[in-house]
Amino acid sequence: MLPAMRIFALILLLLTGVPWVSSAAISPESVAVLYNRAAPESRKLAEVYRDVRGIPAENLIGLDMPAAADISREDFEKWILKPLRWEFEDRRWWKRQKDAGGVTLPTVNRIRVLVTMRGVPLRIQPLPKPAPKPGAPPVPPNPQNPVAGHDEASVDSELAMFGVEGVPVDGVLQNKFYQSEKSIADANLPFLVLTARIDAPTHATCERMIRDAVEVEKTGLWGRAYVDIANKFPQGDQWLESVVKAGGQAGIPTVVDRFNDTLPKNYPMTDAALYYGWYDWNVSGPFLNNRFQFRKGAVAMHLHSFSAEQLSSGAKNWSGALLEKGAAATIGNVYEPYLHLTHDFGILHQRLLAGYSFGEACWMAMPVTSWQGVVLGDPLYRPFRHFDGGGMKQDGDIEYRALRAAAIEWKTDPRERGKQLEKAAERMKSGVLAESVGLDLLQQGDPGVAAQWFRTAKAYYAKTEDKLRGDFNLISLDRTANRKDLAVRGLRDAQLFYGPIPESDALKGWLDILDPPPPPPADPTKVPAVNKSESIKNFK
Repeated sequence: MLPAMRIFALILLLLTGVPWVSSAAISPESVAVLYNRAAPESRKLAEVYRDVRGIPAENLIGLDMPAAADISREDFEKWILKPLRWEFEDRRWWKRQKDAGGVTLPTVNRIRVLVTMRGVPLRIQPLPKPAPKPGAPPVPPNPQNPVAGHDEASVDSELAMFGVEGVPVDGVLQNKFYQSEKSIADANLPFLVLTARIDAPTHATCERMIRDAVEVEKTGLWGRAYVDIANKFPQGDQWLESVVKAGGQAGIPTVVDRFNDTLPKNYPMTDAALYYGWYDWNVSGPFLNNRFQFRKGAVAMHLHSFSAEQLSSGAKNWSGALLEKGAAATIGNVYEPYLHLTHDFGILHQRLLAGYSFGEACWMAMPVTSWQGVVLGDPLYRPFRHFDGGGMKQDGDIEYRALRAAAIEWKTDPRERGKQLEKAAERMKSGVLAESVGLDLLQQGDPGVAAQWFRTAKAYYAKTEDKLRGDFNLISLDRTANRKDLAVRGLRDAQLFYGPIPESDALKGWLDILDPPPPPPADPTKVPAVNKSESIKNFK
């Protein structure tokens, strides 16, 4: 048998010359870019995107719009919807006709993707509801149709089928691209345009998102995945479990947290190329650490009803915050979407790994349009374009490429794959490979041997943050097995060992859950406030 590293070298050499045959790329000629003419930076950003992606200059559309994130339904139709329809007509991009039911819709459409720029309004506000008659009981929501009467929406989701006229503005429209396995270039859906938005708390972040996507496509996205399964609702948990399964099979080292609490503050999340989690209202956990940055080109998302409620602050909600921490692409919701009507993370992840663009993967994972979802990032970005070989090589990607090569070579023989990775980890003294072996063993239901490899990885790692994550991997085994005393001891020992580094806040986060401090003693000098009405009642 060949030595392990010679085998990896041969595999990587073979893959170097074998370009991955993936989905058809979206033609720049089929992309339109919408910007707000009333916001100079919106046009500048549109021009940057045009130049970077080679989009024809005539595909840029400037409209005068209100310079605000929120827009009324009336203003949306006046300043965006109707003028955009006119632009498509005037430029002869589509042909529309009425169907048998009197609904007007496109039958031919040259434009397959519409990219909105920062400065274009984000949310369509709900229409004012008539005041109830005096004494009338409130109308309860219909559990069989919770979206009935809801006309609030994201601007981008409303624009996905903006060529369709003659349908109600409330409720949702079915997305015919949902679960598709064909590129939008091959799908016969002229009434649908895939919308995405280049938007973030700052103009600089927006430009960085564009350039990172193009740059990372040359090398491919390599790194570690982190999945935070908070056990809220079975459907969402299952989406995240499918992310874990697909990542493991593909050779992506995937760190998984299945505790009810989300990842603790300043958790040591290094080499993060992918992040999927839920369910906090505002950005939390590792992303509160000032030292944290995603890997360039990272795809990151957190499932929450209002993850994209606003994009002006990097400290509130999730979508803008993840982009400010270096992610190139994310998704979100502007109002309550209901779980079954938001992006299915499992489908999205699988389509990305299959080589589809970010915009396609997001819309393949979304069952409806004219609703609350928004796609943030370059829709043409294909992070896994070189996932099966090719692309420019970088030193920091070598171990991650080796893991992918092993997943391909021993796809049907996970046991042999594990043996070869073990040999490679020992030969290279690689913490990345050793931790990956441990994560695979953990997924296979062998925590005992996984613990040995987590200890080995900890010894191989040079960075303090990686060593600390090794401790978290080990302590999580005790926590999962309800060995609370051992978990608490491990956390306290780690606190002494690592000292006051920012990532040690994560240790305190778990300690506060497993061994919460006692409440402070009462201060005898402070007299509690008296509720007068309660005192009178007691007195009577």
